[in-house]
Parts: sequence; structure tokens; C-alpha cells
Amino acid sequence: MSDKHLYILGTRGVPAQHGGFETFAEKLSLFLVSKGWQVTVYCQEDGDGAAWESEWQGVRRIHFPVSRAGAAGTVIFDWKATWHALGQSGLFLTLGYNTAIFNLMQRLKGQTNVINMDGIEWRRDKWGTVAKTWFWLNEWMGCWGGNHLVADHPEIKNHLATRVRDGKITMIPYGGDEVLEADVSALAAYGLEPGAFSVIIARPEPENSFLEMVRAFSRAVRGHKLVVLGNFQPEQNVFHRQVMQAASAEVIFPGAIYEARVVQALRFFSRFYLHGHRVGGTNPSLVEALGAGCAVIAHDNHFNRWVAGPGAAYFADELSCAALFDRLLGDDAGVLSMKAASGIRFRERFTWPQVLAEYEQLLTHWYPSK
Repeated sequence: MSDKHLYILGTRGVPAQHGGFETFAEKLSLFLVSKGWQVTVYCQEDGDGAAWESEWQGVRRIHFPVSRAGAAGTVIFDWKATWHALGQSGLFLTLGYNTAIFNLMQRLKGQTNVINMDGIEWRRDKWGTVAKTWFWLNEWMGCWGGNHLVADHPEIKNHLATRVRDGKITMIPYGGDEVLEADVSALAAYGLEPGAFSVIIARPEPENSFLEMVRAFSRAVRGHKLVVLGNFQPEQNVFHRQVMQAASAEVIFPGAIYEARVVQALRFFSRFYLHGHRVGGTNPSLVEALGAGCAVIAHDNHFNRWVAGPGAAYFADELSCAALFDRLLGDDAGVLSMKAASGIRFRERFTWPQVLAEYEQLLTHWYPSK
């Protein structure tokens, strides 16, 4: 067995159940174990009591129960995990900078910590002034405190290079699985037919252009359905209510769907995958859409353009999005061309073997010498 030992901080744990970073932690830990590394992943659990250890597919897991929910619980978990990590030896990989203030302890102790800096969290509309200030300060602390930084997008690297020297940053994007088939029977529960619907899969927040996309689609009778996934709570959330009120009868809100088989089928059999994100780096959901060969309609910004490439269609606002629906819903040849372009772009830069090999090379380079 290799004497290289990697500790992964900053996620809810493995196997993945919560999102992009957890999926990446799962993929990377299993990949490195297959290469002979020892890997430890810190895992957040609900409840009270002492920490415990377990093993999952060769990965050592250290579980910390946390009784608080939400952001406060995450901060408590990150504190416990970082405090424990201070007593370990090896290389550390921290996913996200939201509690980078804690990672300064590792720097002071002389531990080697590579930090994946994620997106520009403090720019997101959903956060208030206090949260934005916290993220902004922690971004600076992560830039200063990490021995090396990973950016998941060229524009994130450019942003970080305004904080630290360019040589301290390596750009490695997020990865995805190529999907060449899916279970068509998963569509039946939603009354959908292959190619007769388009899909939005994202958190329903203003910065993800939900209102613009739903309004654009609903400006005319399309003879087509738009499936909008997400946890909509119109009774409590004004924005959710606005989106649902703007929707025509051809828009379906099935709620949040976490079953991978169903989500995969919705992507694979859709006519278009709509991606309205205006902020962020390499978005995992967009990468997965490319991997499924989706025809992508995306908000026009430098984050999405680099990921989806020139084969996607882009909109700037509600009117330009509506014009894309008007033009492309009846253009079968154009849709086939967009789907082919997505597959090419995916294989060019976003397959897991590429991404994980680049991470192993970087982590090997930064492994502390004895």
C-alpha cells in the first residue's frame, strides 16, 4: 500500500447524497484508493454524540454528528473536522473556502493543504450582507492560507489571480459521466414522451434565470412541455410564487427529484436542457447535460460559454430566450447538431478519467516530503 495519505475536508461525506462536491469526493477517493493511496473523508451526520469511524469501499470515513441544521451546522462540522485534521499527517484537500478561516490553523501548523476554491460565492444574489461579507473574507483567507489553489473554470482562475499569483492556481474542471442510454419508462409517471419536452434542473433562485426562462417559454403555445425541477414552496417564497404564476399550462413542476435514474432520463430524452445560471464556475449539472448529449440553451455569460462551447444556444434575457424557442423547437436538424456538439465538448474536457488523473498529478506534486 502507498504511504500517500489524503484527507478530504469540506463535504458532507461519501457516498454522495447532497451535491457536486460530494460526487467529486466520491469519485476522487475511489480513484485514488484504486491507485494505492490511503484516503480519509470527513463526513457530517445528523444528531449528537461522539465521532466514529467506518470504512466504505476502501475509504476511511470519520463521522462527526452535528445537531444544528443548515449553515450553522456546516460551520460546526467544518470546525470539528479541521480540528481533528490538525492531529493527522499527510496531504489535505479542502473542497470550498466557506470556512477557510479554520484552515489557517493548518497553515500555521505547517500542514500542506490544497483548496478547491469553488465559485464566487459572495457574488450570489441569495445572500444577505452578513453572509456575503463572511464569504468574501473567507475567500481571501483561502487564497492566502492554502498552499495551492484549484479553480474549476478559467474565469475562476482569472478571478483568483487578482488575489494571489497565477502560479499558485491550477485549473481543473468538474467531471461527469457519459450517458449513452436511459430508462424511458421513467418518463411515464410525468406524462412525458421522448423529445416532446425540455427541462430545467437547478435550485429555483433568481440568479438562475428561472423567471426569464419560464416567461420566455410561456409567451406562446408551444405544443411542447417544459419540466421545471426544483423544490418550489410558493406559500413561503415570493420568487417561487412568481415563477409558478408566470407559467403556462404547458409547464410542469414535479418538485425536486433526487432519483438518479429519473433525472438521467429527463436529461437524456429532453429536446433541450435549459441552464440559466449567471454566476459560478464549471456547473456540475451543465457538465452532466453535456455528458448526456443534451442540446443546451444557456444564459450567455463567460462561465457557461466556456463549459458548453460554441455548439450551444445562448440567451441574454427573456426576449432572446423566447426567440430561441420560436426558432429551435421546430428545427430538428439544428437540435441534432447541438446534441452532437455537446458530446464532443464533453469528451474533450469533462470526462472523469481526465479530471481525476489531473487531480492525482497535482496531489502527487504537492505531497509533503518527509
